[in-house]
Amino acid sequence: MDIQKMMKQAQEAQAKMVQLQEELSGETVESSAGGGMVKAVMTGGQELVSITIDPAAVDIDDLELLEDMIVAAVNEAARSAAELANSRMTEITGGMNIPGLM
Repeated sequence: MDIQKMMKQAQEAQAKMVQLQEELSGETVESSAGGGMVKAVMTGGQELVSITIDPAAVDIDDLELLEDMIVAAVNEAARSAAELANSRMTEITGGMNIPGLM
């Protein structure tokens, strides 16, 4: 194997990774819980952007349910963001599992 060719390929892959991370930070995923009463929006870089709560979801006597819906919506948004990142990563790596790339 040609070491210089391998180094060039590694540098190209690294540049693509940086570009992918920038692109992912600009893409968003949205999830909801409680039949849409709580919505969470997260970037592909897994940064929470917003949480929207329908006023009908706020019951002072049952805040635990609202808290559970928030956690569920955020966790689902995180899973969706991770799936988006993995999908985009597969485009770059051609499906090869390269440790430490994301």
